[in-house]
Amino acid sequence: MLIESRRRAYLSAMQVVHWLPRAELPFAAPSRPELLLPQAPVEEVELEALAPAPAAAPVAPVAPQARSIERPKIEIPRPASSVKPAVKPTETEAEPVVARAAPVPPPRFALQLLRAGSCLVLVELATGQPFQSRDPSYLLLKDMLRAAGLPDAPQIIGEPIRWPLLVRGNMDQGPEAARDFVQGFIQARLEESPCTCLWLIGLPALRFAAQAEAPAYYQELQVEALGTAWALPGLELLMDEPQRKADVWQAMRQLMARWKSVE
Repeated sequence: MLIESRRRAYLSAMQVVHWLPRAELPFAAPSRPELLLPQAPVEEVELEALAPAPAAAPVAPVAPQARSIERPKIEIPRPASSVKPAVKPTETEAEPVVARAAPVPPPRFALQLLRAGSCLVLVELATGQPFQSRDPSYLLLKDMLRAAGLPDAPQIIGEPIRWPLLVRGNMDQGPEAARDFVQGFIQARLEESPCTCLWLIGLPALRFAAQAEAPAYYQELQVEALGTAWALPGLELLMDEPQRKADVWQAMRQLMARWKSVE
């Protein structure tokens, strides 16, 4: 049987502040009237009802069992961030990447235009410098003109065409611009004095005057606005590979009548 001091110690350990017994407890302190009011908040502690004992036997109190009270969880509201995270675009929403074509560097070459009889000769200057009277390449050109029945002292027309024209600047100096310039230069000379055949000696002369490549060597070409042209390897290439001279002579024999018929 519990005394009042021990009962209160048990209730304090269980954190029970207010309680009311279901039956009168022996040796208990008298109840306070204010706790019996209905509006007063109390926490009840359920105690097992004790069976009435015989008059001779005292009633044994049973230890009270506290009702488990689950504490509510309190969520603290947090302020929403004003900065929204960046949304990465999905594969379907990603902008297509447009590949930019790399700029084409301007071609580099030097060409000289000459007149020999009724023919114009556009020849590549391998060194970029004008012909000198004792240059091996110039001596080879004189031999070719002599073999073709043309004057072996050709007339130089204007300054060499050197490309690119400008070292600096925003002007387009790509292959298309170079081709337009070379063809325009030759057209202007043809308007001054027509020719029966245009010799194109060297790959740059062939490429930028007739829009042809090396496989067209030794062939006769029809170039719009320029007329008939004859494609030949460069003078430096003919000196490095002398066996090509036989192909030049064979093609020359088939075309020689074209300019020899002109008085």
